[in-house]
Amino acid sequence: MVTPNSLRELKGKRLFGYALGNFGISMLNIFSGSFVFQFYVYTINLDPVLASVGLSFNVFISAFFSIIFGVIMDNKKPGKFGKRRPFLLYALPFWIISSIIIWFPPFAPENNSLFLPTAIYFWIVTATRALTGTLIFNTYLSMLPEQSQTLTNRHKVASLRAFFMIIASVISLFLLLFVQSLLPDPQNAKHYDPSGQIILNIIPVMGFILTCVGLIAVVVVFFSVDESFYLYNSNSKKEKVSLRGTFKKMAEPARDYKYRNLVYSGFFMNIGGSIFGFLLFPFQTFLLEFQQAEFLIYVIISLAGKLGWYFVWRFVIKKSPLVKSYSLALTFSAIVSFTDFLFLLSNLPYILKILLFVVSFGTILGTNYSIPLFGIPLGASLIHEAAVKKNSSDLDETISNISGSYYGFSTFISSLGAGFFQIIIGLILTGANQRDPMIITLLFGSQGFFYLIAIFFLRKITLDKPVEIDASSPQIEMV
Repeated sequence: MVTPNSLRELKGKRLFGYALGNFGISMLNIFSGSFVFQFYVYTINLDPVLASVGLSFNVFISAFFSIIFGVIMDNKKPGKFGKRRPFLLYALPFWIISSIIIWFPPFAPENNSLFLPTAIYFWIVTATRALTGTLIFNTYLSMLPEQSQTLTNRHKVASLRAFFMIIASVISLFLLLFVQSLLPDPQNAKHYDPSGQIILNIIPVMGFILTCVGLIAVVVVFFSVDESFYLYNSNSKKEKVSLRGTFKKMAEPARDYKYRNLVYSGFFMNIGGSIFGFLLFPFQTFLLEFQQAEFLIYVIISLAGKLGWYFVWRFVIKKSPLVKSYSLALTFSAIVSFTDFLFLLSNLPYILKILLFVVSFGTILGTNYSIPLFGIPLGASLIHEAAVKKNSSDLDETISNISGSYYGFSTFISSLGAGFFQIIIGLILTGANQRDPMIITLLFGSQGFFYLIAIFFLRKITLDKPVEIDASSPQIEMV
């Protein structure tokens, strides 16, 4: 239905379907991202340096192509199925295949963790998955400024997406920790060990099931998003994309002072997140020395911490300005991260270790998984501000033309932080260090420093008065 004076919003089934996409995509990504390093290093017997270099290289691929894909989507001429939606289907088959075969590598021999066939297989498969996953997720993100054009609706989208991501993470990590709890000897789980055989029998099956969930999620997003409003925009023209023009457009968000600071903040936040993801299982296995059912403690912490802090931050964001509440959330993460250094104390009683584990992990997880509550509306609002400053006669079209490059630039810079630090972690964990509790503790506690730097950049942002799009041209009312 065409309504000339309405702003587009995601409502009802479309809101649920769009947010549900985050559930399926996140569940598969969290499952793979949390365990692939553990799987290849501690089970397949690949050297940590080769594994981390491969993962870092894939992050760089993802970062670079996030900008390229963003510009291509911004300049694509709308067709029968819309402007951005088709890109979901272009990448889907390769993303699905690579997400399945990643769990079926050639084994590295017991006495040769530098076995090149395993490393090359890992690099190629993860590169394919990173490239296609980037296209899918960039498409998903860049739709939001066009689909949700009021600040209130963006908060609804952010809340539902954050909730689904929390549930997805709890399910994914429960499955992984359930497998860990089945191992007779978690500290010795190479493919030639009995514990390793259990992992090889179960993880690929779980990976296949979650890949199917991811497939369904992307298809649901495709049918939930309505891009038919392009048919009513007579000013929509395809821009000719040259290599020079592409790089010029990529530089546009880099010159935006406010958005640039948001991206720098994400750069350092991603470093903290990469530390947590890499060391989640080694922390429990070699520092806390968990056995069997003890691994499931994390599931309880994850569920209680994420949901509890989710509702806390939802309340805070209603009472405080967006940037201020965002900074407060990161401050909590920083402070609690520093408490992990207490694990360096020798002879710390078991009950105190568990209590510290509960408080530290529960707060970091709960706060970090609530970040979409702040980041999604803040990013979309800054893109709107950038479009307004162009003084275009068609603000809606301007937002459409810049959102892909803005989100691409954000993904590019943020990913670089994780990529560089993954290499550093791989180098540090070489040899006996991959089992050293002190090394693991020092790395884990260092998260706090990166969160503090992220706060420094975030506090430089001052939002203008929330701006709504001028709906003088015909729009489609979302139902």
